[in-house]
Amino acid sequence: MTIFRTPRARRLTTVSLAAAGLLLASVATAPPGSAGVAARSAPSGTVSATNTIPGVDEIVSSPNLRQIANLPKQAPLDATNSDISFQGRYAFAGNYNGFVIYDISRPSAPTVVSQVYCPGSQNDISVHGDLLFLSTDSSRSDDSCNSTSAPATEKASWEGIKVFDISDKASPRYVKAVETACGSHTHTLVPGKDRKTVYLYVSSYSPRAEFPDCQPPHDSISIVKVPLRSPTDAAVVSTPNLFPDGGYEGRPGGSATTGCHDITAYPEKNLAAGACMGDGILMDISNREAPRLINRVRDTVNFAFWHSATFNNAGTKVVFTDELGGGGAATCNEAIGPDRGADAIYDITGRGNARKMEFRSYYKIPRMNADTENCVAHNGSLIPVLGRDIMVQAWYQGGISVWDFTDSANPKEIAFWERGPLSADRLVGGGTWSAYYYNGYIYSNDMVKGLDVLKLTDWRTWTANLVRYRELNAQTQPSYLSW
Repeated sequence: MTIFRTPRARRLTTVSLAAAGLLLASVATAPPGSAGVAARSAPSGTVSATNTIPGVDEIVSSPNLRQIANLPKQAPLDATNSDISFQGRYAFAGNYNGFVIYDISRPSAPTVVSQVYCPGSQNDISVHGDLLFLSTDSSRSDDSCNSTSAPATEKASWEGIKVFDISDKASPRYVKAVETACGSHTHTLVPGKDRKTVYLYVSSYSPRAEFPDCQPPHDSISIVKVPLRSPTDAAVVSTPNLFPDGGYEGRPGGSATTGCHDITAYPEKNLAAGACMGDGILMDISNREAPRLINRVRDTVNFAFWHSATFNNAGTKVVFTDELGGGGAATCNEAIGPDRGADAIYDITGRGNARKMEFRSYYKIPRMNADTENCVAHNGSLIPVLGRDIMVQAWYQGGISVWDFTDSANPKEIAFWERGPLSADRLVGGGTWSAYYYNGYIYSNDMVKGLDVLKLTDWRTWTANLVRYRELNAQTQPSYLSW
């Protein structure tokens, strides 16, 4: 997502809604269509018919995917919602103004436990044990939660990683900040092999000669090491250069590589996939502090901006997303077509250092959206289905798509859910930023509408109900039992 600047910051505010008396009684179990327009399903027996575009805020879906709850955003976290992580009975949702902790022990009735006001886009988020990590990729006056916007041309300005202690979910505590080159647009949590540390692979991009802390060429990532027993000792331990010969030089309609946008790690297989603007890369992360490039691919015809990645459970495929238009354009329409702003599916062939990514096909939602809807491939996660490759994915105002890529060359959608446009007259940014499967339900952080909870009921995915995670950061991909 392209960066939006947040309003002028205030001092750190931790809001326990139980204490403040701000609990919402009316929205915790909001039914489908809670925006005031009745929901409707696609015709029986279909997944995604050539539908007419729904009306403003109208909800449409396939019969096997239904909304069971919606919890709107609350002040002071009324800016753009971003990513989500999970732990036990809690969901942790980023917002450009901070983060919110939800109790999801009853998925049909989620409640807010606390909100932390700490502006700094995007506030990309991950959790591990008693620690929560936030990415700041907007230049700030300092590293505090009462910072204000500041020019990136000033050496004293700050961007990077913030660390919070979340042992008390009702009252998170800010404990550490680590500045990183070019800030932190996203970060990926990678557990250390000694179980005493975690690493954060920090992705950032767009250097400029006038930015003292973000100098070109910036072909690297920053790796932050966090000792779990002493998180205040967190620090950058390496800045590996992933493109020593230079990344993609760019073209009209295709971004040059000046860093990475996002990285997905598969720690159990010592693999990571990097979506790096103009390049897609496969890395060996056996040495957590020195990831090593195995293979690199480019799509100089259809891809505009390599955005994110997802492995299949076997680690033999990787799905890359293309964020055509930076997430702010209408790209799910007839004019753009099915191959641009899509996912690209690659098989990983060979072994060891000889592994290569080989293109198989594109996948894009099969419904046309209105020209007033920003729509493009965005964040999703694998659904832990035994024996098949199925993932759920956010498409901004294109909604949520569940699709099967077991046959890499012939991906197929099996379920969908979406709201109609925010406006019938002009393009207004919004939609689902992240859609992830966690312990039986799909959770979506909608940039405007808040937290949505959906239930998928499909014979093709029922075995996912056998899998339970204690913690889930979607970019730290877990393995699950398969056959």
